[in-house]
Formats: sequence, structure tokens, C-alpha cells
Amino acid sequence: MNFDKLFALAKQEGIEDVQVYYAAGTEFEIEVFNTTLEKYTIADTASLRVKGIYDGKMGTVSTEEINEDIFPFLVDSVVASAKAITSEDEVFIYEGDKEYKELDYLYNKSLDDVSAADKINDTLKLEELIKAQDKRISMVQAFYGDGANVVRIENSKGLKLRKEVNSAMLGAFIIATDGTDQRSVFEYKLSNDYADFNLEEMAKEGAEKAVALLGSSPVKSGTYEILLKNTASCSLLAPHVSMFSAESVQKDVSLLKGKVGEVIGSDLITLVDDPFMLKSSRSGAFDDEGVATRYKELIQDGKLTGFLHNLKTAKKDNTESTGNGFNAIRPTNFYFKAGELDYDDAVKSMKKGLIITALDGTHAGCSPISGDFSLQASGFLVEDGEIVRPVNLITIAGNYLTLLQDVTAVCSDLKFNYGFVGSPSLLIKSLQVSGE
Repeated sequence: MNFDKLFALAKQEGIEDVQVYYAAGTEFEIEVFNTTLEKYTIADTASLRVKGIYDGKMGTVSTEEINEDIFPFLVDSVVASAKAITSEDEVFIYEGDKEYKELDYLYNKSLDDVSAADKINDTLKLEELIKAQDKRISMVQAFYGDGANVVRIENSKGLKLRKEVNSAMLGAFIIATDGTDQRSVFEYKLSNDYADFNLEEMAKEGAEKAVALLGSSPVKSGTYEILLKNTASCSLLAPHVSMFSAESVQKDVSLLKGKVGEVIGSDLITLVDDPFMLKSSRSGAFDDEGVATRYKELIQDGKLTGFLHNLKTAKKDNTESTGNGFNAIRPTNFYFKAGELDYDDAVKSMKKGLIITALDGTHAGCSPISGDFSLQASGFLVEDGEIVRPVNLITIAGNYLTLLQDVTAVCSDLKFNYGFVGSPSLLIKSLQVSGE
């Protein structure tokens, strides 16, 4: 579609500058249960957002009806929207950066070569392999999904950007039971390379995790050394992401306000926002505002170095956007850098402590404003470097910044959740645990 026609029409109607954001995608999803294909979905989506400056105000309009016949309506809507705005804030259309990084790996064409039949057969095979691992596996629901997206940003100042990404996820919800107890786990793998989906490995790991939790019981209340498993650390980081947003800081709802340059964590902690990571659908050379993205370490060896900005917050703070202007300010691939310690060696180093493998209620039980959290948890009791038994029905409580300051080791097992947050396992000096 040629947006130059839209820009010319907008100019005729008195719109100074105009920008379009076009996104189109395809999605494929399947679910299998009891050797039966229960869900098969293919969907196409497309949307167009237009914004323009008319009489010093920024008008906006969105549509899912995308063709050149609608251009006059879009222009009229931008004008009408601008006329309704009473704010006196200065507005502008970003003309773009001098350079954008070339990321030719965002779209893996080999994923297109995998047939729907192969995807279905492999998902059925995953279910079969998990059930075969242990007779205590009572239920498996396996799923596969992939998608491809194209984004174009163009404006009347000459900016023309395009990116195409694809990704896939294979996983299973697994329940194990021994007649008196029942436990569940969620095993998954994310990639845009189908060859990364090792069915045998996923089946073995998923089944072992579920079975290992059988017979869980609480521990006595007290203070314990904690090994926060990578998946649990992801769950705890996710609700605290907003404290790194410049918008939260400017609204005085981030406990990190005024702390740039201060030590807020252990010198083992480095927190990264990496828009160039391989095999991630969150990677990209530009944000939704057309600003070039860049690699950032928001916490560097324990010290806070800055915040995530879009164009609006950057202007307010008299600085540059960090390339995090999406629908809201958000990171791209946000994770703690991995260390060198092997996970098994971390377990062996513990005299008496808890491995926390899962956390529940993180959004309700965490306050990104204060950093305080109180969460139901499950995992394993460790004594003299050996896993003694599974643990559940406990609550861990503390403050997130205090937790980061109490990190004594960082493992090498970096893992991402099915969003944009990643973490290796973290060894924590101590946390308060409520149990029996």
C-alpha cells in the first residue's frame, strides 16, 4: 500500500505532518488432548493507526479496514480528533534516526517450511512422550502456536521503516498424581527455529518436574536461604518492570525515583534491555514511534544507570528516547544477565534452604511502587546440598530491592517466560518464609 497518497491528501487538508503505523499478522494455534486434535485456529489480523498535527494539536485515528478508499475518512478523522483536543502540550512527528541496525534474523524462513501436518503430529508426539515418562502422569494437554508479523512506520518527513518477525511456542500442561496428591507444571519452549523443539528433552524435563512435586508439604516458618529458580525469578521480575519506566518515575509511582547512580542491588546483578536478541519476537531495530532501539543495561553491576523512555518522557526530562515507545513504555527483551555458576552447583552450596520453583499471585501480591511482595510459593527443601523433599503452601515475603541486594550468586541458566522477561536462577542470602 502506498501511503504517499494519504500524506498528500493530509497536506491538502491542512495537516502539517502525518505518520502511519501499519501492522499485519497471521497466527496458527493447535491444542491436543487424549491423542485428539481439540483446537485448530488460523487467524489474520491487520490494523492501521494514523496521527497528524493539525493547528498545533495531534489528532489520531485507528482502523482495521485498510484500503486506499478510506484515506479521505482517515484524514477527516485526524482533523476532527485534533479539534477536540484542549491540551496545550507541544506535539511533533519524529523524523527518524540517522541509522537503524540491520536485523536480518528476525524472520526465520525455515519456519514457513514446516507443514501444518508436521506441527500437529509433533504436538501429538509430545503428549505421547510425556505420558510415557512415568505412570504417575495422569493428564497432558499439549499445544503449539506460531505467528508472523509485519510492521511499517512511515511519515510525511520521509521516514520509512519496516520489520518482519516470526516466532513459535511448543509446550504442555502436565498433571501428575500418586493417588493421594496431584501436582501440575507448565513446560514450554520459545523460538523462531523449529529445530529448537526437542520433543524428547521437553517430555523428560516436563514429566520429571511434575512428578518431583508429588508429596509436597509446608516447612516451618522462619528465615531461609533461597535459590530462586529462573522461572520463579521471571515471575517476580515481571510485575516490577514498571518501576524502570520514566513515566512511572515522572508520575512519582516508582521507588527508583532519584536513585540513578546509586547501588540498588548486588554487584552480581546486571539488568538488560536487549532489542537485538536472537530468536525473539520482541526484538527490533525501532520502536512504535520510529525511534532506533539500543542495547541498555539499566542496572550495571548493581548500580542503577537510568530508565526506559519514549519520546514524550524523554522531552520532559531533556534527554533522548531509549527506543521503548510502544503502546506504553515497555522493554523489549528484559533480563538479568546470566552468571557462570551451574544450577546444580548452586544447590550443592546450600546448607539449609529452599528452592522456589513457582510463585502464585504475583500481580496482586507485588507492589511495584513500594517493592514489597508477599507470595504463595512452592519448590523444594534443601539440606546439606541435597534436595530433601518438595514443598508447597508456603508464603515468601520481602522487598524486591532488598532481594536484589541480597543476591549471593547468579546461575548460568537464563530462561525467558512466554512474555519478554528473562532471568537465570538467583541465590538469595535469606527471605522470610511462612509455613507451618
